[in-house]
Amino acid sequence: MTLSIPELPLLTLSDDELALINLLRGDMLRDRWALQLRDAYFNGEQLVRDLGISIPPQLKGLHTVIGWPRVGVESLEERLDLEAFRWADGSDSSDLEGIADANDLYDESSLAHLDALVYGRGYLAVGSGEDDGSPLISAESPLDMTLLWDARLRMGTAALRECAADTYIESGPDERMLVLYLPDQTVMALPSESGGWEVIDRDMHGLGVVPVVRLANRQRTVDRVGRSEITPEVMSVTDAACRRLMGMEVAAEFFGAPQRYILGASESAFQDAEGNPLDAWATYIGRMLGLERDEDGNIPTVGQFPAHDPSGMTKIIDLYARIMSSQFGLPPHMLGYTTDNPASADAIRSTEAKLVKRSERRIRRFGAAWQQAMRLALWVRDGEPPEKTRRIETVWRNPATPTIAAQVDATVKLVQAEILPADSDVTLEMAGLTEGQRQRVAADRRRLTRRAWGAGVMERVGELADSDSRPSLEPPEADLGVDGLG
Repeated sequence: MTLSIPELPLLTLSDDELALINLLRGDMLRDRWALQLRDAYFNGEQLVRDLGISIPPQLKGLHTVIGWPRVGVESLEERLDLEAFRWADGSDSSDLEGIADANDLYDESSLAHLDALVYGRGYLAVGSGEDDGSPLISAESPLDMTLLWDARLRMGTAALRECAADTYIESGPDERMLVLYLPDQTVMALPSESGGWEVIDRDMHGLGVVPVVRLANRQRTVDRVGRSEITPEVMSVTDAACRRLMGMEVAAEFFGAPQRYILGASESAFQDAEGNPLDAWATYIGRMLGLERDEDGNIPTVGQFPAHDPSGMTKIIDLYARIMSSQFGLPPHMLGYTTDNPASADAIRSTEAKLVKRSERRIRRFGAAWQQAMRLALWVRDGEPPEKTRRIETVWRNPATPTIAAQVDATVKLVQAEILPADSDVTLEMAGLTEGQRQRVAADRRRLTRRAWGAGVMERVGELADSDSRPSLEPPEADLGVDGLG
């Protein structure tokens, strides 16, 4: 009698899981070329197409680079500074700060934002950390990761990451590893000798949702995946500017030194003392400075063609800089275009208005993704989702560039009009203090309150030293509630 032994589900992939992996891998490979093209423009490694008209074959290897795509993307990313996570109800946020510090999120967030701006999207993966139970939040590149999105639910249904296996386990060189994220589990698999995939681990988290969040840039209703800031218009203008720079390089090689001509010179003017012909450079810098009369006594005519004037090409590059500034919403001076008259402070703020507004839109979109990732991290850590009534807020640095004096002046006026209390954390935030500075101010206030209460108690003890009354040594109830002395 033959017994059939079923395959263990923990060691093999099911048919549905294999079909899902093939679908997600095809989606990831389909978009990889477009993502790598944007990455090349950001790094200045794109190949500029030569029209084959003005560039001689000897200069085919000349490569000019103009870093406008990097300037435009980094100028926007530099204004997206994530500072803190906190509960919206004002309760103690040390648990959120602990998760953020353990995952170095304030540094990693800049990498995630940069990927989202360059590629159009980035990913945040949440999982179990070490044995201590702390959750792990990691920023992932779209070159290695993709997400299956449900537009109606506005959430992911499955995700896949293909990475180097040696980042997780000891393996051979260049061996690849798949990580499949499902609503109930996370599956890790390595290539098997038979050509399939061998499961090495299953994290049965049972969350009911895929622990992957997408940071999407420039979304539309028909395109929830996101678009890069390096648009086709940006790439076209960049290529055109690179060709102009290449033309200037060629002109400098051929026409940088003015060309001269000689009429009526004898053949001996181009020979050395032994009668050997001089090379072109020796002729240019030497014998042409002094020529003899010809046999008829006539003096040779020496002239010079006009030298190349690069101002025409520089004007064209300035035009491209203005076009590029409109595409990125940048002040023209950030791309090297300047005018004779310096801009005033109001003019500079006016030119930065579009950049500031773009930053505020990205803060709103990315802030929602970071809040979702933090809720998933709390869910992984505690085994149950946080209460829906407790909303998480992300604290960002002001993307605008107001002066310190203007911020403080506006804050003082609000306090004087009794719109804001002087000891409110909102007041400190409006004055331009960072999250760390506001925490130090709060600690200083609590310390000063304790000192004032202690001095008041000692003064009262001195006044009643000769009486039979015994002063209360407990701090006022209001101080306990406001300053947290309990």
